[in-house]
Amino acid sequence: MTLDPQARDFLDRLAAAALKPIESIPIAEARAQQDLSTRFLGPLPPIGRVEDREIDGPGGAIRVRILRPKALDEAGASPALVYFHGGGWVLGNLSSHEHICRAIAGQADLVVIAVDYRLAPESRFPAAAEDAHAATAWAIDHAEELGLDPDRIAVGGDSAGGNLAAVACLMAREHGGRAPAMQVLLYPITDSNLSTGSYREFADGYFLTAEEMAWYWDQYVPDVSERSRPHAAPLRETDLRGLPPALVITAGCDVLRDEGEAYAHRLEAAGVPTTLSRYDGMIHGFIRRFPFFDQGRAAISEISIALREALA
Repeated sequence: MTLDPQARDFLDRLAAAALKPIESIPIAEARAQQDLSTRFLGPLPPIGRVEDREIDGPGGAIRVRILRPKALDEAGASPALVYFHGGGWVLGNLSSHEHICRAIAGQADLVVIAVDYRLAPESRFPAAAEDAHAATAWAIDHAEELGLDPDRIAVGGDSAGGNLAAVACLMAREHGGRAPAMQVLLYPITDSNLSTGSYREFADGYFLTAEEMAWYWDQYVPDVSERSRPHAAPLRETDLRGLPPALVITAGCDVLRDEGEAYAHRLEAAGVPTTLSRYDGMIHGFIRRFPFFDQGRAAISEISIALREALA
């Protein structure tokens, strides 16, 4: 598949920067490197109100950031998106993905609750999955206090965050609680199989490498026998019936493309209303970097329209 010219330019600039591969440096340095990259995304999109809170989680307090568009300040019960950031379950925080959260909040006219779940390797599987479920349940259970409509709360995330959004839906079904109204999965990690066609085709030179993904799995789920559990790899769940409607977005030149699309097809086969959109020529992480990519901005629009329609 041919790279989009903007993706090619981004990769050329990245190569010129001569950054060390994530898997070759200490985790603290890798996190600092991502923090530095966030600064290059430019100014944050405007938002009406930002509130940081701590909520109770299974492993202690979970930080959340509530982003509320100004137009919703005087509104009644609002729709919301509980959002889990990417970063291979190892990198990322409330600030690293605030650009995309603000952009979606503004365009979709909803509240976004960003979740600072526990990271590996300090907290390994299933810590992040448990935090995702706890944060989703908290948002629904505290909807009235937050000025939200509990029947119009979606979950979403990118990459590892897409994995956690999918798993949060599985766990809500298992626990018998109120389910999210929708799941938005952006180039999600859905399986621990690192030998798909897209893994072979885009193993190196397309931003997220196969070696880097293997390293992320080693940090989050070092016990290989646990990687087939659906709470780690939702594609391994045998029954996907009754899950929330889904929007699944993949990037054409991404090692995770095939597993994300396989999950979308499995959802559809189980009777779950599912929209699958592949952005040809794009690389992993292109939506978070929407200031650089026309297709990233198009994806933000698609996500926002889908959320508005699903949560109307």
